[in-house]
Amino acid sequence: MSDPIRYAAAACQTDMPNPLDRDQMYGNTARMLAMIDAAVAGSAPFLPVRLVVFPEFAHAAPVYPTVAELLERLAVPIPNEHTDRLHGKAREHGIYIQSGSMIEHDARWPGVVFNTTCLIGPEGILYKYRKVNPWIPYEVHSSPHDLAGYDEPLFPVADTPIGRIGCAICYDWLFPEAIRQLAANGAEVLVRVSAYMDPWGATEPMNWWTIVNRCRALENTAFVVAANQGASLRHYPPYSWPGGSQIVDFDGRLLADASPGPGERIVVAPIDITALRHERGTRSGHAMLAHLRTEAYPVYSCHLYPPAAPPGVVECSFEHNLNQIQAGKIVLSDYVTRNILNTKLL
Repeated sequence: MSDPIRYAAAACQTDMPNPLDRDQMYGNTARMLAMIDAAVAGSAPFLPVRLVVFPEFAHAAPVYPTVAELLERLAVPIPNEHTDRLHGKAREHGIYIQSGSMIEHDARWPGVVFNTTCLIGPEGILYKYRKVNPWIPYEVHSSPHDLAGYDEPLFPVADTPIGRIGCAICYDWLFPEAIRQLAANGAEVLVRVSAYMDPWGATEPMNWWTIVNRCRALENTAFVVAANQGASLRHYPPYSWPGGSQIVDFDGRLLADASPGPGERIVVAPIDITALRHERGTRSGHAMLAHLRTEAYPVYSCHLYPPAAPPGVVECSFEHNLNQIQAGKIVLSDYVTRNILNTKLL
């Protein structure tokens, strides 16, 4: 029998100023390295930390409204000095680190920026995840889904000594299909790298943050490690950021929960991969991944968003996103109308 896989994960929420250029990113990464040391040291007498997760925009946020400005001032290729420094820390402690996200440019896709996070282990970068569902209309980075000829996996999963790990970013988690695809690709630990702001964040009366984290965990029989921005309004205007970073088990139980509110927090909880694999292997009830009637949902065979774009590359912008959203609503309305007519014919 193989040894049990059980360790602690740490969700590290940050409260740092938004970098305005690439040079200022250096200080954010330095603070993240210090937080990794703190997370590892704090848990050392108990269950050792093997996975550390940071929030969306921990390295840099899209503080400029246009792609051109982001490319000029903030976008970086990957790998870069920040991923190299995290790699060194992963080797030092023998851990896996889900980086905070950064604005990425890739020479294969000129005129485009991505919102990207990396899983980094002692062996280097295991995957690069580019946000599939940007928070439109405001976010002007591109979804890889929308790029003609994009040939890399949209939802990569890394098979590591601490389990199979997959990640999605913030608004992605409002789409159950995105997280279901990660689970279908084998993910046992679902990582949420997030900058989830008030009033939808970790506080009542809505508290979408907790609702979504727990639902995605239980419907996919997976652990969720969710790091949220804890930046104050003065650091991340025009929104305030409620933090509330969480770790949830595969039955939707909250294992760790940072108190809501701005500020740095590190929350730690056990991840028991052996127990999860046992449950997935033996359950017949509530085995939602095995119960999925995929062909029952014809809406997924209908192309909704983005609607067909004109030939050539259209630069992503707030106005372009608004137009695309409106066009997508028209496509959806046509789909609904057709189905109502078909139902009446019966």
